[in-house]
Amino acid sequence: MGARPTESHATVAAPAGGATLRRVTATPPKRIAGLTDPEVRPLERVAIRLRESSVTLSAWRMAVSGPEGAGTLVRVETPGGSLFRGEGHFLGWAQEAMSTAWAELLPPSDSERLDIPQLG
Repeated sequence: MGARPTESHATVAAPAGGATLRRVTATPPKRIAGLTDPEVRPLERVAIRLRESSVTLSAWRMAVSGPEGAGTLVRVETPGGSLFRGEGHFLGWAQEAMSTAWAELLPPSDSERLDIPQLG
C-alpha cells in the first residue's frame, strides 16, 4: 500500500466563480416565439367579428407572457382557413409567423400527455 496523500494533494479544486453542479447541469431556458420560458394561460373561447362579415364567429384566444413582454394571439377558423390576430408582443407579425408561434406555444393535447405502456 502506498503512502496516504497529504492534505495539499487531497484537494482537487475550489469552486471557480461560484459554479455549482446545479448551474452546470441546468437546462437552458426555452425560447419560443421570441419569449424566454413563456407562460401560456389556458385558451379562452371568444366571439369576434370580421370586417368583411356581419356574422359573429367563435375564436380561440391565447395569452402569453415572458420577461420580454406579453401578448395575445387570436385564432379564428373561416371557410378560407385560419386567420390570426396579434396584440402586444405579437402586434404586426405576419400570418405565417403567428401560425408558427401558435403551434409552438400550444400546450400538448391530453393524448400527447398520456403515457400508456404498450402491452404484449
